[in-house]
Amino acid sequence: MNLGVRYILILSFLCFWILLAVPVTLLAQHGELHQAAVAGADHHGHAAAPEGWEGSSAGIAYSERNHHIAGLFVLFIGLAELSHALRLTSLRWTRFLTPLAMVGTGLFLTVWSDHEAWPVGSLSFAQSFFGQDHEIVQHKVYGLLALATGIVELVRRLGGMGHVGWATPFPLMAIIGGLMLFGHAHGGHPSEHKIVIHHAIMGTMAMTAGSSKLLSGWFGKPAHGTASRWEVLWAGLILVIGTQLLIYSE
Repeated sequence: MNLGVRYILILSFLCFWILLAVPVTLLAQHGELHQAAVAGADHHGHAAAPEGWEGSSAGIAYSERNHHIAGLFVLFIGLAELSHALRLTSLRWTRFLTPLAMVGTGLFLTVWSDHEAWPVGSLSFAQSFFGQDHEIVQHKVYGLLALATGIVELVRRLGGMGHVGWATPFPLMAIIGGLMLFGHAHGGHPSEHKIVIHHAIMGTMAMTAGSSKLLSGWFGKPAHGTASRWEVLWAGLILVIGTQLLIYSE
């Protein structure tokens, strides 16, 4: 078995078992964090102000956990794209990992992006998606973008949407998402400067990755069985972003 194939299979196997534990962990930790928030209520019985959540130990734990889980999904996408870029025919089935991981990312962000947002928090649907908290709105937009792009990619890889134009939403999402990261701030967080730098680095890599994917299409497909340098760069940057999310800390 090719060494590259072996490594991708091993990493995919590890990620798969880790992701199996995600739903149980999500439910358990959400309950713990909710109890922590309740415990932080004042003596009159009112819940702690939203400003008290941002930067608190419970808030940091919730944010870091979300970034780590998103990192696992992104690593899945990177591994699948790398197998395609290297033209590993024995792993052709991995082409479906990318859209499934994107749909999983989109659903995860739409539901669990923020502790206080719909549907797990006290804010309504309208307040979460159209409210004044730009951080929450951006998280939900990321979720919807990933969900919509994942569905398009799944249909396309199943044989539908055959026009070449349908291949552009995926890299465009990376570019748009990267641009959005430059304006994604955690206001009032004690480590806000560190978070801004982290997002700027990740945004730059996402924009570079999306651009390289678009370039791979413009320069045409390489000869049969030959790796595409632009697509290898695309997949490699996705893996770096996934790793960065996996070790994210505030």
